[in-house]
Amino acid sequence: MPPNHVDAAPASTLARGLALSLLTLLFACTPQGDPAIGAGGFRDDFERSQLGDAWRTTGGNYTIEKGQLRIKGARNRPLWLRRTLPRDVRIELDVRSESPDGDIKVEVFGDGVSKAEKASYTATSYVVIFGGWGNSLNVLARMDEHGDDRVVGPAYKVVQGRTYHMKIERRGATIVAWVGDHELVRMVDSDPLEGPGHDHFALNNWQSELWFDNISIQPL
Repeated sequence: MPPNHVDAAPASTLARGLALSLLTLLFACTPQGDPAIGAGGFRDDFERSQLGDAWRTTGGNYTIEKGQLRIKGARNRPLWLRRTLPRDVRIELDVRSESPDGDIKVEVFGDGVSKAEKASYTATSYVVIFGGWGNSLNVLARMDEHGDDRVVGPAYKVVQGRTYHMKIERRGATIVAWVGDHELVRMVDSDPLEGPGHDHFALNNWQSELWFDNISIQPL
């Protein structure tokens, strides 16, 4: 055998090494130790003065005032719930916008830590937007809210100062968002976001003033 010859590693060994490296990278970028939402679900009515340990802020302007969560000008620096979501889930919340632009935004099945580092922002989640782009579009996007694969729902504007009850559900490959009894937008994703890196919920915002309350998350 030539003195500089090295036996090649078996393909299976290389594959295992690559898989381990990818998993290490993934878990290095996602929060560890966040408890799972169990059969009893999760609820938050914000009847307190501080966010507390259930929420992870990424730098946005989030405050609790008069038993509600207020956001203004977060500029895509989400408030992540420090709980992992069930695979199939129902999320309900009350929300109102005190801005004429509407622009109500939540993220579902993200990594629990991501935020905008500059003006552009690609999420790790499905992004639900009610009254975005100057209160002109209702959108469900798979990570990129400006992407060609986003789904745009029927025209339905946010009325400034009105409180809306929103519901988001995922069953299998289908994710649907409602406002009251009105279906806002629906997506069927053949490659659903799931598992570590895609298992957290967040409230988000660009510039509008939003008030959230009565968040409920239940496994399906």
